[in-house]
Amino acid sequence: MMSKYEQVELAKLAEQAERYTDMMGAMKKVAESNSELTIEERNLFSVAYKNVIGTYRVPWRTISAIELKGQNSEHKQQMVKKYRKKIENEMKDVCQELLTLLDKHLIQKSTTVESKIFYLKMKGDYYRYLAEITMGDERQKMAEGSQHAYDDAFDLAKNQLPVTHPIRLGLVLNFSVFYYEILNKPDIALRLAKQTFDDALTKLDSIDEHSYRDSQLILQLLRDNITLWTSDEPEIDNTNQPDEDQIFFRSLTSTNNQFKLCHMTVEAIQHIEKPQ
Repeated sequence: MMSKYEQVELAKLAEQAERYTDMMGAMKKVAESNSELTIEERNLFSVAYKNVIGTYRVPWRTISAIELKGQNSEHKQQMVKKYRKKIENEMKDVCQELLTLLDKHLIQKSTTVESKIFYLKMKGDYYRYLAEITMGDERQKMAEGSQHAYDDAFDLAKNQLPVTHPIRLGLVLNFSVFYYEILNKPDIALRLAKQTFDDALTKLDSIDEHSYRDSQLILQLLRDNITLWTSDEPEIDNTNQPDEDQIFFRSLTSTNNQFKLCHMTVEAIQHIEKPQ
């Protein structure tokens, strides 16, 4: 059996080789160990699952767009639907695995405010991903799970972290997208993003030099979302989810199948917190 150190080294090697499923497997074992993860380890854990889940979210949106067009024969349309369900089931497995690790291991072992907020934010993110691909009562359940996790993280962040801290900024960035995309509450999304952005601007001089770059990057993403949400552009169809792993995210509209600029989240930044 490999030691924790060896699993971490394997994860780093797998990341360099862009074999993210292997990286995820190694970091799953690290997360199940008896010790709390270091900052470097928790970043590796986050990056591994983010990259794996991205291999499902992007294809799911592509297949869903093809299905929505409805230009196939009945037989092919059934094939498209079946393939979409296959992607959904695989994506659900990854999300549920991550959520189980968070609840059974990582959140409980957290001894610092930063790590607890980091993991609660992840919990909100992955419930949000599940809400993107589900409907009806199941979607409502996933949205509630996301809301509760984000709320818990935000309550801690407001009281324990400065407004310029990259973990707090990243949380607000993703939480506001949740309000906009999942709950269809653009007014709350905009208010949350703008209030945090404005407050952070007044505290720029107090940003720690080690986190200055990360904070700047997230503030840029917040500003871009604020600009997007207050622009004169037609309302974006929220039935098609944005690609959050790129700097500029696009989604397919269900009406004209054209790409449109969509919302940015903290996933645009590979490592939101640098190892110390």
